[in-house]
Amino acid sequence: MSPVPWTRPEWDDPALTLLAEQLRDAHRLVAPLPAETRQRLIRHLLAITDLAKRDSDLAARRLETFLADFRDAPGPR
Repeated sequence: MSPVPWTRPEWDDPALTLLAEQLRDAHRLVAPLPAETRQRLIRHLLAITDLAKRDSDLAARRLETFLADFRDAPGPR
């Protein structure tokens, strides 16, 4: 193991970094929800994460839609 702490990759793609941060934040948003709802939403986020491996632009658009729908949904969180 290296004694140097990891900070980030040597290459820097701002769009991918933003997408990763938004996915992390989305997971934090759904974490406190009831188990059944949380599981469904996490599956959706995992699908978006998988899509990001192939098409990061499409994944970013789907995540944007997911977050908009999540924020506009009625009911307690």
